[in-house]
Amino acid sequence: MRAYLNLVRKIFEEGSRKEDRTGTGTIAIAGAIFEHDMEEGFPLLTTKKMPFKCIVSELEFFIRGLTDKKWLQDRGCHIWDEWCNPDIVPYGADDETKRKMAEERDLGPIYGFQWRHWNVPYIDYKTDYSGKGVDQLAKVVDTLKTRPDDRRMIVNSWNPSQMHQMALPPCHYSWQVTVTKGKLNLMWNQRSVDTALGLPFNIASYAVLLHLLAKESKLRVGRLVGALTDVHIYRTHIDGLVEQLKRQPLPLPEIETPNFTSIFKWEYKDTELWDYKSYDSIKFDIAV
Repeated sequence: MRAYLNLVRKIFEEGSRKEDRTGTGTIAIAGAIFEHDMEEGFPLLTTKKMPFKCIVSELEFFIRGLTDKKWLQDRGCHIWDEWCNPDIVPYGADDETKRKMAEERDLGPIYGFQWRHWNVPYIDYKTDYSGKGVDQLAKVVDTLKTRPDDRRMIVNSWNPSQMHQMALPPCHYSWQVTVTKGKLNLMWNQRSVDTALGLPFNIASYAVLLHLLAKESKLRVGRLVGALTDVHIYRTHIDGLVEQLKRQPLPLPEIETPNFTSIFKWEYKDTELWDYKSYDSIKFDIAV
């Protein structure tokens, strides 16, 4: 996927050194746009092996509005292991706090909770929030089917009134869909972009979401666009990305969800990845 590799090159060529919350240090640029035409293939990186199962299981987690990280762990997805609801365990970088954060399973009202239950008072991961709050995702689905030319099909995760309970303030904080020429397009906004680890996940996750919404509304897939703000490379990730830049991208795979009935009944196992060929994985340590 050349758009991604070109962005990596841009950061190396134009980026400035910055300090950050984690203490790791970054090279960063202020603003970039990622663009991909979904008809050219599914945008999953081929210059390193990507864990598709983890990507789609996290998306199902969001669509269901869940906040219990054990649900993800039970499905082999460990990308939220290090974080938890800071109201329960306040964030800290020392080893003891990191251990407590890893043991706590409540993530607080993160992404999917806001998608499905906007602004409902958050209690804990065990509470049933069915039918409570604003279901932003359901509103988008209904609008797609009834008023596809609407310009207000937006889902927002950035909720300042509940930020103190979120494991992390949302990095990709809103997304919007539009319809042009019978195609569904999706654009997401991201305040903080971990280019090596997070961005490839974000690209693939929103691509699957676009695919599912297109099937739900019986539209063709269109453009996927990311509006990216603080786009950075952690200093500990430089060597791995240099290695990726040496690799020639391979043809993109395809995805299909053959027995799709509804986005609200969808499970991650329903979507199949075809013809995925990639180079070996590259280990990038996560900055907590």
